[in-house]
Amino acid sequence: MPRPDTAQTRTVHTYLELLELLQDESWNPTLRRYRSPFVFRGQGSTAPLSTSLQRVAGNTRDVERHLVRAFRKYAQASAPALDSVWSWLALGQHHGLPTRLLDWTYSPLVALHFVTADEARYGEDGLIWRVNVTATNATLPTPVAEVLQGEGADVFTVEMLGLLGQREGRDGGRLDFDAQMGWLEHLEEQAGGPFLLFLEPPSVDQRIVQQSALFSLLSTPGADMDAWLTGHPDAAQRIRVPAALKWEIRDKLDQLNITERTLFPDLSGLSQWLRRYYRTREDPDAGENRTPEDRRDDTL
Repeated sequence: MPRPDTAQTRTVHTYLELLELLQDESWNPTLRRYRSPFVFRGQGSTAPLSTSLQRVAGNTRDVERHLVRAFRKYAQASAPALDSVWSWLALGQHHGLPTRLLDWTYSPLVALHFVTADEARYGEDGLIWRVNVTATNATLPTPVAEVLQGEGADVFTVEMLGLLGQREGRDGGRLDFDAQMGWLEHLEEQAGGPFLLFLEPPSVDQRIVQQSALFSLLSTPGADMDAWLTGHPDAAQRIRVPAALKWEIRDKLDQLNITERTLFPDLSGLSQWLRRYYRTREDPDAGENRTPEDRRDDTL
């Protein structure tokens, strides 16, 4: 059942309307350049946000500690030498380890790819989250915000998070999980509730680079991201993409070279792209011959 439209949720009816909304408010008058303050996340359905860690049963904090310890132990032969829990979390997230991190992108077109990547969901409406990082940063506790301001940055790196832990006097061991992450809960207690920050992962392979990827991180691993963003309507917006638009979006993304071949630049990505691109569409009568008015009727 699709969410009803609200001040925070917008439903688009045409491809051009969607592009215009995704690029709205991107003019930066200070820089006199188009530099969008938004990051994006695309989903093939309208399901609420949840992290891969939250989808694993059990206490999220305890499970997270065990997962990171085991991943670090068994990945030593295949992973570069890493000296912080944050680096291990980012690497694990990139390779499918359940973590508190959630994938986002700077690119609205990459977000659209993930709205249309799963053809099994073409009968469902999709969803794009658009989050203003400048607005979420304004909600950060003062010590966290000061690190960003000192670096002149909008998002964290793993090195900056390590520096923040040291400033808070809680980085008591080189790879001690609680020591390196305990300051999150400490500052959350002072702030009176969870806070949200964004993290750029190290460019460990071309997939991260090609997808303009970054991660979100809530100070409590079990906190509800969907509820947090919904509670900050000045910072976050949902864009509902009707199922009737998905084929048009997918075909036009292919023309723009936003495909599995370019976003997953290896032989697996190439194979995924070719398998999807040459698959025969089951309903050839719906799509190009339909007018925007036809599509609008589908969403009523």
